[in-house]
Amino acid sequence: MAEPRVLRIQNHYAKQNCKNNVFDGGVNGVEDVPLSNLEAELQLNGEEPAERAGPVQVVLAHEDSHSFELDEAALERVLLQEHIRDLSVVVLSVAGAFRKGKSFLLDFMLRYMYSKSCDSWLGEEEDPLTGFTWRGGCERETTGIQVWSDVFVVDKPDGSKVAVLLMDTQGAFDSQSTIKDCATVFALSTMTSSVQVYNLSQNIQEDDLQHLQLFTEYGRLALEEIYRKPFQTLMFLIRDWSYPYEHQYGPQGGANFLEKRLQVKEAQHAELQSVRKHIHSCFSSIGCFLLPHPGLTVATNPYFSGRLKDIDDEFKEELENLVPLLLSPENLVEKEIGGSKVTCKDLVEYFKAYMKIYQGEELPHPKSMLQATAEANNLTAVAGAKESYSRNMEQVCGGDKPYMAPADLDRAHQELRQRCVQQFRAVKKMGGVEFSRRYQDQLEGELDEAYANFVKHNDGKNMFYAARTPATLFAAMFVAYVVSGVTGLVGLNTVAALCNLVMGAALVSLCTWAYVQYSGEHRHVGSIIDLVAETLWEQVLRPLSDHFMKDSVKQSVANSIKASLTEHVTPKTRPKTN
Repeated sequence: MAEPRVLRIQNHYAKQNCKNNVFDGGVNGVEDVPLSNLEAELQLNGEEPAERAGPVQVVLAHEDSHSFELDEAALERVLLQEHIRDLSVVVLSVAGAFRKGKSFLLDFMLRYMYSKSCDSWLGEEEDPLTGFTWRGGCERETTGIQVWSDVFVVDKPDGSKVAVLLMDTQGAFDSQSTIKDCATVFALSTMTSSVQVYNLSQNIQEDDLQHLQLFTEYGRLALEEIYRKPFQTLMFLIRDWSYPYEHQYGPQGGANFLEKRLQVKEAQHAELQSVRKHIHSCFSSIGCFLLPHPGLTVATNPYFSGRLKDIDDEFKEELENLVPLLLSPENLVEKEIGGSKVTCKDLVEYFKAYMKIYQGEELPHPKSMLQATAEANNLTAVAGAKESYSRNMEQVCGGDKPYMAPADLDRAHQELRQRCVQQFRAVKKMGGVEFSRRYQDQLEGELDEAYANFVKHNDGKNMFYAARTPATLFAAMFVAYVVSGVTGLVGLNTVAALCNLVMGAALVSLCTWAYVQYSGEHRHVGSIIDLVAETLWEQVLRPLSDHFMKDSVKQSVANSIKASLTEHVTPKTRPKTN
């Protein structure tokens, strides 16, 4: 069977790269390599030449809204090519802080993948470094997530073929990204990669481990099923390692160094133990590689273009050990989820599913350590003030206290509320006054809610309040009985029948309510009857009683005034007798 056109061009590039180690990309100021003879041949035969290899943006970063969007078309264009779509995929991702040389490292990996059949895959001394865009300086270069457009097909020692995808990620902790942005990118790359290279500078510091714990936990939250170890291989890559006299460069020195850093000791603080246990529980395999500094020319020369002659020999020697350690056929780690190998077309669907989760509101927003600490500090102060309020209100109107007048209860509430707010303000809190203000508002709202519950509890002790429902139903029955009798006498039989129906319904409701109160069953039915009775009382019976009371008072006042006038006027008008 004829070789696919894309593979023919890839193989041609591989042969060419053995000679000059430069693949067609036209990046970093390097002039494009002329069309290969194979591409010219394809054009003469009426075929379209393959697209030039280059980075493809698959996750777009929107800086204005601090959100991310998956470019499905671009991802499918890379992963759904006919010759790779059904192959198991190996995904190598490099992540870490910005401006630490992630793209620079990936471009050496590209050289290896294009020229791995050559003994000296690093190339010639004058060859500029091309591939993923990189540059010197202090401003970030990569945003979102990029993958290399060429997916490399590799024959493993067992005879199987796998597809190798290289992934570049946005650097964390730049001046334009929030903690959520950093966590989202790191979590996505960790969830979708089989090997995650954690790119660090000079050492593994405690904050590096804490950020790794935060980012991996954010990724684990998005998984539908939590496996024992949800992620696969983590490689700590320590750049610019300055202590080879303690731990030598390379994987063996890295393993010894990492063992000491991630060791859980009994004497450690619980927080430090938790971080290390979490990292061990997340990854199936953890390694470390110590890499020397590439040299002052690389670090300080603004015109550095990646030529090997400008890079220290020691760095190049260790680079020749690092890249095969990750990408040689016998070391490739295939992507697995739930114990099943993932193909290229499967990876597209996982990308889509994960992006939907991170675009929604299902996950909590990760926060900076200061913000998280300030929130915990303020919430602790809120809880303390609320507990003080509840304890004092229990002493005022608790379960063993008799019924209290509503006015007295409200007065006690206002006094305790003010005292608890003052207690909250007196606690030293992180975040500043403006930050604490919303927690004070939260406290005041919670105190008002607690007061409403105390009011209901106090009303329950009022025997007249407790008897409102049966009294209302009995009054409704009495009124319906009287109206039914009167309307029956005058011949309004329809109205009389309707009143009898109301009287029967009230009687059934009264019996049902009594059963619910006695047995404690079907409480929702009792609540409905209470609600109907309360509405009947508030809307009908109470206005009528108030109206009759007013009329009665008016009549009493009128009679009193009339009697008083009679008492004062009568003696003066009575005729005298002899």
